[in-house]
Amino acid sequence: MNTKLKEHRQLFLALTSGILIAIAWTFDQFSTPTYLTVCLFLFAYIIGGYYKAREGIKEFIEQRKFSVEILMILAAIGAAWIGYWMEGAILIFIFALSGALETYTMNKSHREISALMDLQPEEATVLKDGVEQIVPVSALNIGEIVRIKPGERIPTDGMIQTGRTTIDESALTGESLPVSKQRSENVFTGTVNLSGMIDVSVTKLARETLFQKIISLVQSAKHEKSPSQQMIEKLEGPYVKIVLLLVLLMMLLPYFLLGWSFNETFYRAMVLLVVASPCALVASVMPATLSAISNGARQGILFKGGIYLEQLAHIKAIALDKTGTITNGVPVVTNVYVLNHVNEKDLLHAICAIENQSSHPLAHAIVTYCKQRGIEPVSPDFMETKSGWGISGTVEGTLWKIGKPDFFPSECRKAFEETAASMSEAEQTLVFAGKENEIAAVFAIEDTVRDVAIEAIDTMKKQGIATFMITGDHEKTAEKIATEVQLDGYTANCLPEEKVTEIKKLKKQFRTVAMVGDGINDAPALAQANIGIAMGAGSDAAIETADIVLVKNNLSKITKAIQLSKRLNRIVMQNLIFSVAVILLLIAGNFMQHVSLPLGVIGHEGSTILVILNGLRLLRN
Repeated sequence: MNTKLKEHRQLFLALTSGILIAIAWTFDQFSTPTYLTVCLFLFAYIIGGYYKAREGIKEFIEQRKFSVEILMILAAIGAAWIGYWMEGAILIFIFALSGALETYTMNKSHREISALMDLQPEEATVLKDGVEQIVPVSALNIGEIVRIKPGERIPTDGMIQTGRTTIDESALTGESLPVSKQRSENVFTGTVNLSGMIDVSVTKLARETLFQKIISLVQSAKHEKSPSQQMIEKLEGPYVKIVLLLVLLMMLLPYFLLGWSFNETFYRAMVLLVVASPCALVASVMPATLSAISNGARQGILFKGGIYLEQLAHIKAIALDKTGTITNGVPVVTNVYVLNHVNEKDLLHAICAIENQSSHPLAHAIVTYCKQRGIEPVSPDFMETKSGWGISGTVEGTLWKIGKPDFFPSECRKAFEETAASMSEAEQTLVFAGKENEIAAVFAIEDTVRDVAIEAIDTMKKQGIATFMITGDHEKTAEKIATEVQLDGYTANCLPEEKVTEIKKLKKQFRTVAMVGDGINDAPALAQANIGIAMGAGSDAAIETADIVLVKNNLSKITKAIQLSKRLNRIVMQNLIFSVAVILLLIAGNFMQHVSLPLGVIGHEGSTILVILNGLRLLRN
């Protein structure tokens, strides 16, 4: 049955039960024949208790398990047996009403996924021979060109081929500010094209997109129970049996030992059956966990199960890969030294034309640098690659060479020796450029630290979490990055198996350790850590292995995930303490004969609703 329909039907039946009780009570006040009043109460029992009774009986038959529904059924029947039809009916009504509200609050969390799925377009505009055609998104193939106009939602993961625009990625990353995108940059399914028209080359099939991975991960996470939830469900059966045993003793001992009347003894036993029921305990964890998982998904933090969400708050150390995690993973030009007599604009014009023909990451960095300064690449007259040395080409009749210093005669390098030495000490990769046999400029290129890395690592340290870097890069580069972001320690020159060894060392020292990475070589270490965290733009191996996935490569999301985990644990503990306290208070009041059956029902079911509502606070950021 559709969850929304079930929710409405439960509420309708509960309210109908309440109306029947009100009518029966009114008839009773005017001395209406008893059988008519009893019939109305009986209908209230059947209508109000249908769903809960069916759940309890089905669970008992299929799993041989006593549940809280069984306790409520027995209490209502027992109340009717000794003539307390009104009290039994009120018990059924409030129990049914709280069940309807519980279904509503649980569905509120599940609707986050439905809302997310609604963001995925069903159709796309494909360009075939310059003609626009509307096709289903499921029919898109890799390499096809999709046209996306301003205001449209992007239907596929892809790379921009023509045009530039700003894109609202909040549905995936939780970031409210639009992101500027241009040629060769990636776009993702479910995000919104805000300004310009763009043509996008499809890079992933519909079932493999980042958007689809988010939906799959969150859906599977909702079925993974946290340790707290598993413990409560494990204890529920034995707890119910103990309650039934205590109720049996309550029926006998006060009658024989304390001189209570049979009706009073039986009535108190029924009250005990109600107030000792663990409804609030059972509802203390799952609604809160589902709410937290949904909250994380909205912010671009995907938890693969409640166990990892709950455990994240307890980590004492976090190990981070360097490339693509602390750094951007993309080389950029950080400094350019040009000889005084060389016209820089002419130099960049020629270099950009030649490097634009290369697919090397360093060439891409130089082309990007030139474009940022208003230089648009043209086609060179001639271009040739010298493997292991560099690239050369002719632009407007002049021969240019770009590559290693040894690509040029030794006498040409003297003017740059001092500059090159200082740049090398800073662990920058140097690319030399010049006309024929004369070096005209040197480009310093390096992988830069992410803007948020320093702030995120500082926040982790303030939270008492030790931070370490485990990288395959050489010692000097690792030392420079570790100093820049102020890590507690680092290990360089690590092969994949050596990263696993380092994680084992950290676990021995700190017990609970998280690992953050994005590459195939990080997958073994992610699996070895207590909690593996993968960057969403990383390899499929890392994403599959990790326990948590960050949709956007943003380390600040880790600190938000830790805060969310701490909020979850705090709210779960509040719920558990509150629900146990209410049960103990109502049991004590019942023994002192101060708690009536309606009051016991209100206290018991009211506490259940309160813990669910408390858990739903985690839906708020």
